[in-house]
Amino acid sequence: MKIIGIDPGYAIVGWGVVNYNNSQFSVVDYGSILTSAKLDFAKRLLIIYDSLNEILKRYGPMEMAIEKLFFNSNTKTAIDVAQARGVVLLAAKQQGLNYFEYTPLQIKQSITGYGRASKAQVIEMAMRFLNLKTVPKPDDTADALAVAVTHAHFSFSRLFKLKGFKI
Repeated sequence: MKIIGIDPGYAIVGWGVVNYNNSQFSVVDYGSILTSAKLDFAKRLLIIYDSLNEILKRYGPMEMAIEKLFFNSNTKTAIDVAQARGVVLLAAKQQGLNYFEYTPLQIKQSITGYGRASKAQVIEMAMRFLNLKTVPKPDDTADALAVAVTHAHFSFSRLFKLKGFKI
């Protein structure tokens, strides 16, 4: 199964495409979509939308996994990230992709087995799952790969549940 993981944002959207077959991962590609703070916000959203559409067409993932938003404060930032996230989901739906959302806690538990793991621990374990020699930069890209790995873990366990296996 080819999965694209997304770490949403409006300055940086991290993305990573992985294959997951027979409990084995392979990285297809990864990167980030960058927008300048000097641009009008609507222009930034358009850049995210157009860039993601190009990525989706190029790699043809079967499913998208995206991190759910979690904000304790700063409503302005939360609203702007939510708008960028909406553009990402629109692109996915227009390409016919189903998307699946995971909280930071779910991602940390899936990748490290511990819901309070540090960002460095999550990145290290994602690198191990994906056999990467260097840390993907920026961190948003590494986070997107962790989201894709999380979806592979969850979708695999859902498959077993549907077929009547106990986990």
